[in-house]
Amino acid sequence: MWKWHKNLNLEMNINKNLVDNFKKHAKISGSIFVLFGAIGIFFPTFMSVTTVMLVAYLMMFAGISAGVMTYRSNKEDWHGWLKSFILVLSSFFILYYPIQGAAALGLVFAIYFFSDAFAGFSLALSLRPQKIWLVWLFNAITSLALGVLFVIGWPMSSLFLIGILVGISLLFDGVALLLGGAFVQDIDDEDKDGDK
Repeated sequence: MWKWHKNLNLEMNINKNLVDNFKKHAKISGSIFVLFGAIGIFFPTFMSVTTVMLVAYLMMFAGISAGVMTYRSNKEDWHGWLKSFILVLSSFFILYYPIQGAAALGLVFAIYFFSDAFAGFSLALSLRPQKIWLVWLFNAITSLALGVLFVIGWPMSSLFLIGILVGISLLFDGVALLLGGAFVQDIDDEDKDGDK
């Protein structure tokens, strides 16, 4: 009934659909991440400004959405209106003062890199002793180093560092996804060869 593979952990063996979807989309996602990572490394200021603008527009969308939801659900909820107002005002501030927005975003990205490192360490340890665990461990160590580097250079170098560090992180995430997809594909090929 169940076909277990020794190179996959228990969760991956049980959820075959998850593994199949990962295998299917890892190459595409990994290639896109590598491309955007290379753009961020070679054009860091462009990536920094693009990232700051993206965050500003996402905040504006969230603020407008919160305002619409407050209007539809409870027009007297001043907490909802305050949240909407702060999000929209912050997005305009970031769009009007992108350098200060980059400095503020620098702290957010430091937190992101530390969180990415934590998740990478967890994934690496869950994949151990497979060969692929070293790739995820290296990815986690890289994210941790980037977070530390970002905190040390803040706020003066935020405009330059956002692009470079996001680019490096995307590049390594993309490589890890490509290698992870190849790892799962190899296991699938082994299973098909074993069935013959």
